Amino acid sequence: MSTTSTTWAASGADERGDERILNTEGGDWDDLAREAVEHSDERIVVNMGPQHPSTHGVLRLILELDGEHVTEARVGIGYLHTGIEKNMEFRTWTQGVTFCTRMDYLTPMFQETAYCLGVEKLLGVTDQIPDRATTIRVLMMELTRISSHLICLGTGGMELGATTVFTTAARERERVLRFIEATTGLRMNNAYIRPGGVAQDLPPGWKDLLDEQLPLLRKGVKEMEGLVLENPIVKGRTVDVGYLDLTGCIALGLTGPMLRSAGMPHDLRRSAPYCGYETYDFDVVTWNTADSYGRIRVRFQEIWQSLRIVEQCIERLASSSGPVMIDDPKIAWPAQLAIGGDGMGNSLDHIREIMGTSMEALIHHFKLVTEGFRVPPGQAYQAVESAKGELGCHVVSDGGTRPFRAHFRDPSFHNLQSVAAVVEGGNVADVVVAVASIDPVMGGVDR
Repeated sequence: MSTTSTTWAASGADERGDERILNTEGGDWDDLAREAVEHSDERIVVNMGPQHPSTHGVLRLILELDGEHVTEARVGIGYLHTGIEKNMEFRTWTQGVTFCTRMDYLTPMFQETAYCLGVEKLLGVTDQIPDRATTIRVLMMELTRISSHLICLGTGGMELGATTVFTTAARERERVLRFIEATTGLRMNNAYIRPGGVAQDLPPGWKDLLDEQLPLLRKGVKEMEGLVLENPIVKGRTVDVGYLDLTGCIALGLTGPMLRSAGMPHDLRRSAPYCGYETYDFDVVTWNTADSYGRIRVRFQEIWQSLRIVEQCIERLASSSGPVMIDDPKIAWPAQLAIGGDGMGNSLDHIREIMGTSMEALIHHFKLVTEGFRVPPGQAYQAVESAKGELGCHVVSDGGTRPFRAHFRDPSFHNLQSVAAVVEGGNVADVVVAVASIDPVMGGVDR
């Protein structure tokens, strides 16, 4: 469409004293607009977060926009820095559990297990951990995986406007936390898994509690699948959104559901088994779309696989008994705890022994708790398959009672590298969807 543009004329013939004459001539607005876009360097830079509902006050996304189109995306982290790794250098090996459990606050059991397995490698006692303690560790990790996936799916749905998905996920997660709280005394940041075993055995009535809650949990997960998987609105918002193929995942070092949604069946429980995972029957779930929808599918299927493992743990624990802490007095903290009027503490039998009948036991208990045990010099790396991918722990000992260094490879930190790849080229409305499909927890990223 042709329109009229205005040009300034400065020829002497058109000048009359101090006056200037304006000459107008025809032009094409479409050409002018296209030229303006091609030669303009003006872009809108938007800070999505850290004060943003979808980034929960701890993640900053710097987006460069051309209209609704995202041309560049960068991630700003550090808003939840806690200094956990440094603090662990000033605590005993056992006290370190109370720090690392707080990193990814949705997957505390994975951090505790990775750290304790690393410490046990340094001590050379990996094969001395009681079978019952190892089975309890697997049970707790799989329940934590279910809990983490439910939060990811629930909050992801809420950020798309599907509040029913979140309320359903929160309701089902409570069933998991009810058992974890009954066992450890806490809903999260449990410090339950300790070097040498676990803090205490399962409580009386543990099987009845699981037998009551697991059928309801299965029903709730099916309800969530009905709300999400074939919902045309969900599929419209997630299919082909946040796409990152297998080559990109491997190049960026991504693991977990992001990698498996691109078709690669990499799972440390199978490729590098620990805690006896090679003896459990389960499938490694994959999908082939490499997008946000595929990651939803993978997480739902992983919940069902975790429930399979939980059932096998229940069968093993119900048909056997035994200690839950290593039989080495130089390492083992008292593992027969009891719940009293003032909360959870050592069992009365243990207190009677160390306070009334054995001065040596009292002195040993005091030194073990206040000074801790010594770990031979060396270093070890242990990785576990967290709900978000490979969680690794590198521990270094100088022969003392405290870690010389404890460093964690947190999957959220590595997976966040993909933000630019999954966001750039899409629309602003898809940013939240793509980032939610990564499932980052900033406590693990910043630590």
